[in-house]
Amino acid sequence: MSAGAAILLGVVQGLTEFLPVSSSAHLILIRAFFGWDGNDALWEVFDVACHVGTLLAVIVFFWSDLWAMVRAIPRALQAQPDAAGRRLQLIAAGTVPIVLVGGLWGHALEESVRTARVVVIPLAIGGALFFVAERLRRRRRREGDMGWIDALTIGAAQAAALVPGVSRSGSTITAGLLLGFDREAVARFSFLLSVPAIIAAAAKGALEMRHMALAPSDFQIFAIGMATSAVVGYAAVAFLIRYLSTHRLDGFGWYRMALAAGTIAWLALR
Repeated sequence: MSAGAAILLGVVQGLTEFLPVSSSAHLILIRAFFGWDGNDALWEVFDVACHVGTLLAVIVFFWSDLWAMVRAIPRALQAQPDAAGRRLQLIAAGTVPIVLVGGLWGHALEESVRTARVVVIPLAIGGALFFVAERLRRRRRREGDMGWIDALTIGAAQAAALVPGVSRSGSTITAGLLLGFDREAVARFSFLLSVPAIIAAAAKGALEMRHMALAPSDFQIFAIGMATSAVVGYAAVAFLIRYLSTHRLDGFGWYRMALAAGTIAWLALR
């Protein structure tokens, strides 16, 4: 992989990890379009590096919220926790579905559905669900109104994003809208919920590849991808939080459907 390819993929990862358009789908499609197949093991390590970059982005952006939750760990065990302790409880509950699904079927999903022909389906369906969620939403609930069932439902939507093309942020925000939550509030909860999931994914990938022999040039490429995804990811989080305060998801829905249609046309002409 060249430095230019690492920068491009880092930019794509940073943008699409947090925008509701699916980072996995974009990385799969870019690799297919440019014919970047090569060494699958090295690609997997590069993906881990980019995930670490996006993890750094969300940690830096939400540092005050995350630090408040860390300090609230003792209070989260109480029957009546404060706001930070309650948020920590809900994040823990929302993480349960992805732990179960990832542990039981994560490897099978990675092996069977990571192709350009498959990702167009969840891309299109996810885009259509954006329109449905925006038009069915009636209430304007805030994060303080969230209960255990809400957190588990949003967590289940995050688990569905293990299927490439679904989008972690897209599925969780859609679920939150259908539950009646304010866009900005559910987006913030979605990003905080992603932290343990991204940590687990990066740790799992690093553990699986700990015995790989890597050249110094490989580490340079991984560092480029990680740094690029971190900087771009931070900008993407900041943009989406501001954007959702005044805009609907329709633009992202049209983009997903157009990308799915364009991919189908490209596959048909190959």
